[in-house]
Amino acid sequence: MSNVDLHNHVIPPTILEAVRHDPDRFGLRLEESGGRIYLERSGGRSRLEVLPAFYDVESKIESMNRMQLDIAALSIAPPGFFYSLSAEAGLAAARLGNDGIAQMVAKHPSRLRGMATLPMQAPDAAIVELERVVKEYGFRAVEVGTSIEGRQLSDPALRPVLKTIERLGCLLFAHPYTCVAKGGMEAYNLMILMGYPIDTTIMLAHLMLSGTLEDLTDLRILTAHGGGVMPYLVGRFTHLHHLRADLRAKAPTSPAKWAPVFRCTTERSDCDSAPGERSRCRPRRDRHRPPL
Repeated sequence: MSNVDLHNHVIPPTILEAVRHDPDRFGLRLEESGGRIYLERSGGRSRLEVLPAFYDVESKIESMNRMQLDIAALSIAPPGFFYSLSAEAGLAAARLGNDGIAQMVAKHPSRLRGMATLPMQAPDAAIVELERVVKEYGFRAVEVGTSIEGRQLSDPALRPVLKTIERLGCLLFAHPYTCVAKGGMEAYNLMILMGYPIDTTIMLAHLMLSGTLEDLTDLRILTAHGGGVMPYLVGRFTHLHHLRADLRAKAPTSPAKWAPVFRCTTERSDCDSAPGERSRCRPRRDRHRPPL
């Protein structure tokens, strides 16, 4: 059985070069210091070290070999979502990202697969880009943020994008972007430590209770970070959904029946790893779990 990593981020050279030449357009700045590369959001709100495995294919393959991975599906790291940009700039960024991922995959097609990124702030453009990469590159998966600049994936304006993902038979990989639950998250890097799993949980709750999934019965959803805390709450959701009519108003189907639809990656952070490298606990990590 192959070890397949469905949660493996990159920032392709196409994105890095675009940011280097026009930082204002993309709201990011590329800095080099001490032989290292950093991406910084405008205003200095966040800073990410761009390790070689993010942009160099051979470094990616070396990293996969160390972690005993046979295949990795490459997806854009969250700084490359670019949801805050205009529709035009967002589409340009998505095209750069998808073309860059396709170029990386082409160098090692037996080891790498591509996940599309979409300009979700512009649903019509997102559909056009998704159809392009499926036809041109054969991508079979799509990465989207768990929220889009504060909007939930259950927002009716985003439904056509989700319907297109479903129609094309693609897997939807939902990854946190900027956590919508911000209270108390300012200290200790809690946005990353717990904000991301919480954001995933909020997304799943909205999808189940808004009735969105009633309209997307064939959509396959993969969530990051162990599915947030939903695996521990689904019993509570099911119980209260049965008791409260207001929770059934838009969503007659019990959460217990939706839970098996979701898959989740199984990151672990309790093992020895080099700085910036994912856990070496293999072969189990990041092979998708059974349903919630």
